[in-house]
Amino acid sequence: MKRLSALLCAWSLVGGSAASAGPAEDANGVIDAWVAAYSANDREALVSLYAPNAILLGTTSPIISEGTEAIRTYFQDLPGSGRRNAVIERRTIVLGDTAVLGTGFYNFMREAEGNVPRPSRFTMLVEKRDGRWLIVHHHSSPRAAARQ
Repeated sequence: MKRLSALLCAWSLVGGSAASAGPAEDANGVIDAWVAAYSANDREALVSLYAPNAILLGTTSPIISEGTEAIRTYFQDLPGSGRRNAVIERRTIVLGDTAVLGTGFYNFMREAEGNVPRPSRFTMLVEKRDGRWLIVHHHSSPRAAARQ
């Protein structure tokens, strides 16, 4: 129930409202909705956050996933997996009224691996299209260990 509540709360941020504070908050709402949908293992909610022609450079993928079906395929093992994600640090760059770049660090956790954090980094370009904020580009990769 907690997951569903968090997902619904984050999802309501995506839709925006007249009381919205601005592009940065709207785009960060999409990123928060992404984290909530991933952590709820809800592949369809996750895929719906991407624009139809979005590009995903997935953390564990050797290929570029472009478009809805390719992104859906990339996340095919998510439902029921017990995987979770948490943003650790984030920066937001407003590129204009309809485009925002969100970047930072997040951790992936898998129940099957004892929920040991897998540090990763991300960049999401979020764009407002037809009144809705959507991810148009998402890059994720393992976070390098600190240099010695």
